[in-house]
Amino acid sequence: MLETFFRIRKIYYLILGVIGVPVNLVAIVILSQGKCGLSACTSRYLVAMATADLLVIITEVILWRISYYYFPGSFLDITPVCRVISVLSHTATDCSVWFTVTFTFDRFVAICCQKLKTKYCTEKIATVVPATTCILFCLKNIPIFFTLEPADIINNVPWGCEFKTSYFTEPGWIGFDLFDTVLKPLLPFGLILLLNALTVRHILLASRVRKGLRGQSKGENHSDPEMESRRKSVILLFTISGSFILLWLVYVLEFLYYNITGIDPGDYNNSQYMFEHVGYMLLNLSCCTNTFIYGATQFKFREQLKSAVKYLVTPISQLMNKQNN
Repeated sequence: MLETFFRIRKIYYLILGVIGVPVNLVAIVILSQGKCGLSACTSRYLVAMATADLLVIITEVILWRISYYYFPGSFLDITPVCRVISVLSHTATDCSVWFTVTFTFDRFVAICCQKLKTKYCTEKIATVVPATTCILFCLKNIPIFFTLEPADIINNVPWGCEFKTSYFTEPGWIGFDLFDTVLKPLLPFGLILLLNALTVRHILLASRVRKGLRGQSKGENHSDPEMESRRKSVILLFTISGSFILLWLVYVLEFLYYNITGIDPGDYNNSQYMFEHVGYMLLNLSCCTNTFIYGATQFKFREQLKSAVKYLVTPISQLMNKQNN
């Protein structure tokens, strides 16, 4: 059974790499044009999220997973290169996670905090927040470079990466690992759940008040443009954050299991091992889902996507017709 799982995982990451790059590039191009009917503020957060997801696919899936399975012994396995890839992968993953948190907070402010909305939900803030987040996580992950050492030295060339023994014993590294654990996944997971719960509570209360004011509590049916606009915004928010929570859930459960039981992952049985790696597979999948969410929930995004496909297909079709003639 474990051998079959290895084969599935190998094919899975290849498919993820092939799909993940183009879908995120498409999202970046379409959203950056600002023609999807979304506010400039929202578009900037979504572009930042798609960019971070693209970097996760490149660093974690292609340069790490696919390289390991399909190109073992390549220059990517040389220790200095391996260290750089590890730092970039951690940084991209942190940014992907926390851009989802910052987007969730931005929508929480836009929906629930009308006084703060005019000051916070602006293009400037939507640029500064992701940029600052990215810089902070770049700095935070630099120490990871120094936690790794060669797994082997062949002909005086260091190969592979593994954690130094001191990483598990020295107080400074233990504290760093705890800090990293809090930042990912515990704090973002909790914040997204909390912000969504507060947003739902506010929407329910506001909906009751508006229905009362408009006489809908007596069975009358009036259109409410403001509520319709808010509904679309909420659908986008909940599908993105909900997808994130579901796809990271297995990883979080495995993380809690590991810390509560104190079992070394190296001592996992086959079922525990597969559960652990299914968690990694799903959290990497979360970097490919947002584009499909935009297509499913945003009519104008679908229209832009159709136009882009038509723009690409038409010249190819014309060229093929010329060659046939």
